[in-house]
Amino acid sequence: MLRRTIDLLLPALFPSWRFFKQVGPSPRVEYRILNGGQGSEWCESHPIPDDVGLGRMARRMIWNPARNTQLYMVALAERLVSGLVDHSEAELNRLIAENIPEVAGEIQFRLMFMTPEDDQIIGTVVYESQPVSLSELRV
Repeated sequence: MLRRTIDLLLPALFPSWRFFKQVGPSPRVEYRILNGGQGSEWCESHPIPDDVGLGRMARRMIWNPARNTQLYMVALAERLVSGLVDHSEAELNRLIAENIPEVAGEIQFRLMFMTPEDDQIIGTVVYESQPVSLSELRV
């Protein structure tokens, strides 16, 4: 009985990379705020921190809602690129708006695929949304 439990638990604790059919570039979600026809610079939504201390890293192994949101956004972005637009676009708009301080205007997001070429990383825009009013998203 114990042997069977261990056999069931091991794949969950040590997942196989063969789980994925293919591994490709992951989309980066960037947004900008439009106000009166003027657009701000594109910013990465929910960026990954550059440096995480040992204590914070240990805590994040158990509780990390910010990373779960990032992974959900990547899944939504991949669905959006594959053609499932309506729900994915609405959810991405909502998640981005939650992270923006109270400002007036509209938000627009784009999906970038980052690929290495020679000694630099090249970003390719694969999707750009229509602007949406922030006041509509915060209702």
